[in-house]
Amino acid sequence: MRTPAAATQGSSSSGSSPTGNLLSLFLPSRPQVHPMNHSHSGQSKEVAGSSQLGQGQGAEIFQRRVGELFQTLVETPDDLLSLAWVRDVLYTALGCESEFKSLVPRPKPPLSKAEEKITADFFERSVKALDLCNAIRDGIDQVRLWQKHVEIVLCALDGRQRSLGEPQFRRARKALYDLTLAMAAADDKDSPAGAAGLLLLASRNRSFGRPSPRGGEAPSHFRSLSWSVSRSWSAGRQLQAMGSNLVAPKSTEAAATNGLSTAAYTMNNVILFALWALVAAIPCQDRGLQTHFSVPRNFVWAAPLLSIHDKVMEESRKRDRRSSSSVGLLKEIHQIARCVRRLSDLADTVKFPLAEQQDQEVRELVLEIMHLWASLRDGLDPLEKQVRELFHRIIRTRTEAFDTFSRPSSQD
Repeated sequence: MRTPAAATQGSSSSGSSPTGNLLSLFLPSRPQVHPMNHSHSGQSKEVAGSSQLGQGQGAEIFQRRVGELFQTLVETPDDLLSLAWVRDVLYTALGCESEFKSLVPRPKPPLSKAEEKITADFFERSVKALDLCNAIRDGIDQVRLWQKHVEIVLCALDGRQRSLGEPQFRRARKALYDLTLAMAAADDKDSPAGAAGLLLLASRNRSFGRPSPRGGEAPSHFRSLSWSVSRSWSAGRQLQAMGSNLVAPKSTEAAATNGLSTAAYTMNNVILFALWALVAAIPCQDRGLQTHFSVPRNFVWAAPLLSIHDKVMEESRKRDRRSSSSVGLLKEIHQIARCVRRLSDLADTVKFPLAEQQDQEVRELVLEIMHLWASLRDGLDPLEKQVRELFHRIIRTRTEAFDTFSRPSSQD
């Protein structure tokens, strides 16, 4: 996966003269490297070369490709909402975005009214994703804030100690209480723990447009269009705004745009679904999952997308019945929370000296928490990089669009 800087350099070199055409921004200056680890290289080449087949045929190939990628996500039910699965969702979104750009041809300016409407709507929806990317990054940082409590528990009840006594459990109880409080308040900005977390996160640069290593201003093309989210901001409402009035194009509109309207509708749904899945998995401010995906069944990707949506909603209902789901639905977080509850119950009921069975159960739980936390901690950085990549692609495309429109058009 290219770094944002490298990607910007690549995109700025495309074309020898300004076209004044927004859709020309979709054309890569060199072959795109597909970011997915799935064996679809032949199909990627098929989509990338679709402009030679005609835009209509290319749009059909793109639809099939999206359907295959979502079907892959359906076929891994055991991994649903795990870190690996969430990363695959983002890989799917980033891969579709690259192929969508490769698909769209460079028409002669000026844009038709139908094309202007499509591009304006596409960018209006995609820019709403910026706040969501920032909120998801904040959620990832919230999870990292739990680490100090986890480390205290692991240190206090270190299985390498010959015996575990009352002083160790007293220290572990305090850390377990603080950890439980922090996890329960993960998306509650009004609770003391939630407000403290937001205050700490606010002291950092909450946008992905971070300052340069020398401490100077970040380049303007990396600067966020939404530096932070307010305390009244809601991830659930933002998702609903992204999906508002997202309607499949009529056959006449699809024909008038040679399939571009259908491809843009598909891409809008892909981005919306990816961010919805992230909000479901990661602790987010005022997270809500009531986004409705109304997709006609004649789209080949509709069935797998709606199937995943139903499975995630069912998992959410299960968690709501059992306990608070404010920590998100991420599988690893859920497993850690379950172990923490069991360990807390044990710590509150043990009598000293510990019985052999209790001692063994405590040590096994601590070992399980240690392994689960290591897996979660190591997976957060790659996930954050993918969210940053999506963020910068949106920023980069919008910035290039405004730069293109600000230049006077010239004849080739």
